[in-house]
Amino acid sequence: MHALTPPTMTVIDAADIAAQINGSRPELLEVVRRAYLAHDAGQSSNPHSSFLRFPHQSRSRVISLPAYLGGEFDVAGNKWIASFPDNVQHGIPRASATLILNDCVTGYPFACMESSVISATRTAASAVLGAEVLLGERRARRVGVVGTGLIAQHVWKFLRDLDWEIGAFRLFDLNRDAAERYGLVLKEDSAAEVEIAERVEDAFADCDLVVITTVAGEPHLHDPELLAHGPVVLHLSLRDLSPDVVLTAQNFTDDVDHAVRERTSLHLTEQVTGNRDFIDGTIGDLLAQRETREPGRPAIFAPFGLGVLDLAVGKWVHDRLVEAGKGHRASDFFTGVEV
Repeated sequence: MHALTPPTMTVIDAADIAAQINGSRPELLEVVRRAYLAHDAGQSSNPHSSFLRFPHQSRSRVISLPAYLGGEFDVAGNKWIASFPDNVQHGIPRASATLILNDCVTGYPFACMESSVISATRTAASAVLGAEVLLGERRARRVGVVGTGLIAQHVWKFLRDLDWEIGAFRLFDLNRDAAERYGLVLKEDSAAEVEIAERVEDAFADCDLVVITTVAGEPHLHDPELLAHGPVVLHLSLRDLSPDVVLTAQNFTDDVDHAVRERTSLHLTEQVTGNRDFIDGTIGDLLAQRETREPGRPAIFAPFGLGVLDLAVGKWVHDRLVEAGKGHRASDFFTGVEV
């Protein structure tokens, strides 16, 4: 019998991860597509996320996302991600995260990775994949953006690197300066017209694709008429839309049991209706063509954010950085002390 030994632990920082991701977004979209299909085929274990909350800081939380992703990936791990919205007032990012990857033969961790970039990357890739499958093409006449922070920036990078044809953007943020900064980035990277909206409703009007990436903890968009023109809405922040708006549209998510909890808009809608019949399916259903979008009807994609996606993106990044000799390797991480 071959003797088992603990794997080498590799510590990988944000700079190396970001450098590896830049220029690789088309490939990473396909990694996320394959991860969704593996999850859809039952080749995964994705327990519910655990939310650590603080009695003295109601807006702050740390989330644990353990998962296993099989098939071509065969990796387990856990993402530990903190969201402290007040950080931005002190000039540091809202979110910070670490991803641990575990070997599936010994169970030992083999990587500790900075994961805010991985988390934002898998969120943006998931969103753009959902937009592509619901719109049926990489084209949008006008894109509305509600919330112009980090996730919105990563969504744009995927749209840009996947050569989406976009005619115009309409941006809204409660912090107008943030919207204007985002608009400058768009103008540098794109020939599309960029407009700053005065009202959140304007980020929906005449937009065939709407991206919502706020830090809202409860619904603030209540008028079903926002979707009267039949847009595709990427509801990445999960809690912005009231049940009345949700019930206007076809609704898709990544995993129903995960998404209908923790007072998301889908969860609130279930509480109002007493069932989940308003959810038309998952992105796995769409990718496998078991479900399709109804022409002319608004469609909402509200992905909860599965840990299996972090594993897929994280392992892809890890393998390429290790192959390139990057990262700090500690071969005696688990064996340096007798126990």
